[in-house]
Amino acid sequence: MFAGMVIRAVALAAGLTGAVGFSQFPEFTQQYVQRLGGAVDELSRLIRDFDADAAELGLGRDTALDQLATGGDFGASRAERMAETIARHDRLAADLEALAGSGAFQRVALARHFGDPEIMERTWQAYRPAVPTTPEGLAFAGVGFVSGWLALTFVLSLLALPFRPRRRKRAAARRREPVLSRPVPRHRCGTPLRAVRGSAPAARSARLPRDI
Repeated sequence: MFAGMVIRAVALAAGLTGAVGFSQFPEFTQQYVQRLGGAVDELSRLIRDFDADAAELGLGRDTALDQLATGGDFGASRAERMAETIARHDRLAADLEALAGSGAFQRVALARHFGDPEIMERTWQAYRPAVPTTPEGLAFAGVGFVSGWLALTFVLSLLALPFRPRRRKRAAARRREPVLSRPVPRHRCGTPLRAVRGSAPAARSARLPRDI
């Protein structure tokens, strides 16, 4: 009984933990999208400045990168970093386009677009958990409670698997165990003695008559 109460208490705690965690998803992802938009704007500004400098020399972006890469170690490093900036801008711009205007439930299916480590870290550092008040937050809280409860129940079931065969064997052994009964005394000749109704018990000193 005590073990059952402990398990229910732990399951309740797991459910509440899941509810709190899931309820933060709508607001956290919304702040991520806002920071994603800011990162795309900043990268776009850097790329525009680079393209403008290349255009003043009559060069395209790729040609400017090639010439910069042949300008010694410093130029090669700048060219490599600029190429990485352009690639990151293209990736984040695609993520922003996919996430723009999406609701909390839609963002669950678009979770792969929340994969930038730098933006994720900045969002997490600035994020402050809050009590959900929107219908989406309450819905996620309910899903989190059920998920936490079921997850812990599943884990406890796996942990209990090694002990179940022993319990089954013990129960089966108890069912197969024969019922012991008191043995019936037998006469020397092998037939059990039976009491005759109405007969008086024989005295210990009584002897059988001898044959004449």
